[in-house]
Amino acid sequence: MSSAAASDAVQFLGRSLLRPRRPPCGVRSTECALHFPLVQLHTTKPGMQASQQDFEKAQDRLKLLKIDPGNEVKLKLYALFKQANQGPCNTPKPGMLDFVNKAKWDAWNSLGSLTQESARQQYVDLVSSLMPSEPSSHVKENSSDSKSVYETIEVSTKDNITKIVLNRPKLKNAISVKMYEEIITALEEAAKDDSVITVLTGSGDYYCSGNDLNNFANVSAGGIKEMAENGAKLLENFVNHFIDFPKPLIAVVNGPAVGISVTVLGLFDVVYSTDRATFHTPFSTLGQSPEGCSSYVFPKIMGLAKATEMLLFNKKLTAEEACSVGLVTEVFPDKTFQKEVWARLNNYANLPPNSLAISKQLLRSMEKEKLHEVNSQECECLKERWLSDECMNAVMSFLTKKSKL
Repeated sequence: MSSAAASDAVQFLGRSLLRPRRPPCGVRSTECALHFPLVQLHTTKPGMQASQQDFEKAQDRLKLLKIDPGNEVKLKLYALFKQANQGPCNTPKPGMLDFVNKAKWDAWNSLGSLTQESARQQYVDLVSSLMPSEPSSHVKENSSDSKSVYETIEVSTKDNITKIVLNRPKLKNAISVKMYEEIITALEEAAKDDSVITVLTGSGDYYCSGNDLNNFANVSAGGIKEMAENGAKLLENFVNHFIDFPKPLIAVVNGPAVGISVTVLGLFDVVYSTDRATFHTPFSTLGQSPEGCSSYVFPKIMGLAKATEMLLFNKKLTAEEACSVGLVTEVFPDKTFQKEVWARLNNYANLPPNSLAISKQLLRSMEKEKLHEVNSQECECLKERWLSDECMNAVMSFLTKKSKL
């Protein structure tokens, strides 16, 4: 094996270790995924030893691996590679603050006096074990893969960005019960994957037209009361996933936004909007009450008077107005919206992921308990509203007018 090939392999593994796993929701920053437990390998049968040619082929196969095997496996591969080429660890231990190199040194040093031949064989075996599992991996690399998993949204992960697209364009991306459930699942997966940031946007001309009011028309066998109870539980769970999301969450508002799609914007870290977007929360018109923690977050963001206009009196904001009161971070011309926003997002995706997660935790942790309390209270209030004659009459009136259009 040439020295250049060895250098390439080490650099490949070294680069992929520069992005340690982020801490799960609720983990303290002092425990921030800087511990890398090593995987245990089943050694090959006695007497079987991989040749140098097998070892080099394994390195070539590793370059074809499309799915990230995780830091534990990458550390083991690194250690076995070093042991196979140089023997037992013979370099000084890096300092405590050099987290990545210390993890790599610990992995190599843990192999002790393992012979170079055995290390070479274990390396070949480990690479072989990774290849068959690749097709069945749950990681999604493009939107076409996601279509077989989701019905109402598209999810893709590329260049350190997980993108969740609301995908009911003919219905202006109205959120059905199915879409609520699928967004929850997508957020859970995005929180655990190797992406650095997560982006939510809509397909077509609308960002989202809010709650699909046909949800109210489909009364379950348990009656309206059961429907209201189930709806409140689903909504509370949905909003909780935004409150608890551990990494930067960015809304790319590509068009008009209504209802729940507006109220949860206060739980995003950044909101970018096209200049043709509008923001509308017509709760009073439908006999309902605010949700998405907006009754607490909106007054903090824009002041009580502006929040009252929007949440009580149904004032629709333009993108510029939403930006001026702090609901939107920045507004872009519609013609250049996608180009400008995604150029910026791609830059964000190259920032250190653990640093971003820890910083977000510091910014948000003091409010989490309060937000969960507000979310619970809002959902209880909404459950009562949904059971009221006022709300049911307003919704039925809306559906009747809609059917005549």
